[in-house]
Amino acid sequence: MFIKNRLGLIEGTETMLAQSQRLNQITNNLANVDTPGYKKEDVTFWEMLYTTNHNRPRVGKALKVLTNQLEGSAKNTGNQLDFAISGNGFFKLQTPQGIRYSRAGNFLLNSEGQLVNPDGHLVLGEGGPIVINGNEVSVATDGSLRVDGVDAGRLDIATFANLTDIEKEGANLFRLKTEEAQEEPATDFNVRQGFLESSNVSLLSEMTSMIDLHRAYETQQKVIRTFDEIDDKAISTVGKLSS
Repeated sequence: MFIKNRLGLIEGTETMLAQSQRLNQITNNLANVDTPGYKKEDVTFWEMLYTTNHNRPRVGKALKVLTNQLEGSAKNTGNQLDFAISGNGFFKLQTPQGIRYSRAGNFLLNSEGQLVNPDGHLVLGEGGPIVINGNEVSVATDGSLRVDGVDAGRLDIATFANLTDIEKEGANLFRLKTEEAQEEPATDFNVRQGFLESSNVSLLSEMTSMIDLHRAYETQQKVIRTFDEIDDKAISTVGKLSS
């Protein structure tokens, strides 16, 4: 009885920890509901078979974090330096840690006239960093830029054969997951000037999940409390029999 109750306590606690981590994930998604290009994270619960000894295997709870790469809706901003990618593709950015990828196209100019993201990372074109020397910027659907009617290069839009080859770094950047992973030139996309891709977080869906998790968490608390009461009763009964 004690062994079974102890395993119940362990599995109940593991479930509560997993639910707590999922709740943190939902909170992070909600915090980025208005972040351009943000891709929400989903968490799947999965189970592993542990062997406590050669006779007693048990099931353990674990989490697997998945990035939802569904495209967000396009929001019209009217800003000539706001770009949204429709279809497959990521903007390439030069950061101190190396090349990074993003769907967020809320760009601006630094003091040297280079196109950068809000963190100051350089936006890369096919020939290197994009430089804007002029006032009127226009972008074609293939990412070609013209400044005051003069060719200013083309945005370097990359994609991947498998989106699991990249992983999140912060809220809005992606990096290659392994050294073997490779980017590819994107082909099936359109660049829209004056638009930003919105976050793909559904406020209603996340709030509903949060409420469901809160209820499930309370249920697990009651289960653990019940096991604890059973153990206390068992110990008390054994003590009386011994006396």
